[in-house]
Amino acid sequence: MNDVRAVVIGASAGGVQALFQVLGSLPAAFVTPVLCVLHLPDDRHSQLAEVLERRLHRPVREACDKEAIAPGQIYVATPGYHLSVEQDLRLSLSQEEPVHFSRPAIDFLFTSAADAFGEGLLGILLTGANEDGAQGLAYIKNSGGRTVVQDPRDAQVALMPEAALALHQPDHILSLSGIEQLLANLESSAC
Repeated sequence: MNDVRAVVIGASAGGVQALFQVLGSLPAAFVTPVLCVLHLPDDRHSQLAEVLERRLHRPVREACDKEAIAPGQIYVATPGYHLSVEQDLRLSLSQEEPVHFSRPAIDFLFTSAADAFGEGLLGILLTGANEDGAQGLAYIKNSGGRTVVQDPRDAQVALMPEAALALHQPDHILSLSGIEQLLANLESSAC
């Protein structure tokens, strides 16, 4: 996995705790950008970026429209806006119709990131209570990227991982601790 240029992560119900764990052991020198979509209510300000940054002791920010993706940065989607990746590797925010009743939608990020990064993308789908992310993860795999699904037996809510497994065979089916280890060792595998 030493050619991974970006990581995208999607989660819904139970996702905050899952993100704490999977991103909790990233080495200080980790430079691969991470883009996250977590289903959040769009009628109020989110403090997810601030909470993650305090907990992880890493740079975390809400994605901004037309912002260039920076090495070592963790981005989280803004409530009420779809997050996507443009071909020039800039972020884009939009208010198109919800997908699977969600805006931001995981599928929206996953498919655009697969188009931008191709085989350099690692997609991870975690716990959740709907089918968002399943088609996007299959799209990542069909675009040459690698895919990881949280083991449904380990998920707080298994519906999202089960939907992904019904559509395609991921490269890995792992517990949260397994995903945490995979990410922590992602860049060291290049040595």
